[in-house]
Amino acid sequence: MTENFVISQTKLFVWGLDWSIRGKDLNEEFSKFGEVVFARVNLDRENKNRSKGFGFVVFANPEDAVKAQTEMNGKEVKGRAIRVDFARENPDRVQNQESSEIAE
Repeated sequence: MTENFVISQTKLFVWGLDWSIRGKDLNEEFSKFGEVVFARVNLDRENKNRSKGFGFVVFANPEDAVKAQTEMNGKEVKGRAIRVDFARENPDRVQNQESSEIAE
């Protein structure tokens, strides 16, 4: 069974992060490229003080996301070279999120 995914135009997947990095750190690093709407680092379930080494950054517009992806991919942050790519999203999940936002 093949999963269909949509490549986001504004949401970046960031991995290779130092264990101590948090969302505010991602926001700070990426906001120099434009308006960051959301920045999150996924934390380990058992040890909430440690990241899983990846997170997401969402920009207000696609042009800023392209610039950030190009400039930040391979850049060293806190001693580690990070990887940055556009997030792949399940189209059903995206549609459900948009529907719930409209309902609010």
